[in-house]
Amino acid sequence: MDAAQQEATARARDLQRSWYGEPLGALFRRLIDDLGLNQARLAAALGLSAPMLSQLMSGQRAKIGNPAVVQRVQALQELAGQVADGSVSAGEATERMEEIKKSQGGSVLSGTSQTTSSGGAPTVRRVVREIQSLLRSVAAAGDIIDAADSLAPTHPELAEFLRVYGAGRTAEAVAHYESHQS
Repeated sequence: MDAAQQEATARARDLQRSWYGEPLGALFRRLIDDLGLNQARLAAALGLSAPMLSQLMSGQRAKIGNPAVVQRVQALQELAGQVADGSVSAGEATERMEEIKKSQGGSVLSGTSQTTSSGGAPTVRRVVREIQSLLRSVAAAGDIIDAADSLAPTHPELAEFLRVYGAGRTAEAVAHYESHQS
């Protein structure tokens, strides 16, 4: 890889970090490990071609162009967390991955069965992830930050909301959400 290619790859990974919270290579490798997939199965679950997944992972391509694919990524992240905390078994995870694979995107806030924990109450992390997903399906993180910068002088609270949920990490958004509940 020559210097220009290395620079382009580094730039793509920086964009991915701003849009998705981390480079897609790291995110996808974690999903592969956590859900026991290989790249081909992950690509199929996301609705991407294997070459496209490879290009996103390597930084040859920066952005996922289809909002439904972004929503599937977020659904798989949530599922991986549920597998890790033991609330979803490996068998249930396989079934859920098939549902995610078939999903066409649409409203991320639809269907209470998707937004509730086993006890029936929405989990804070799930609510936060849905807010993030909704914002990120409307605009890229860089555009959300630009909008937040425009709002900051007159509407600082809205600007903070956009930055935290539209471009921040989930843990920061969960902390923000919890700090604003009374």
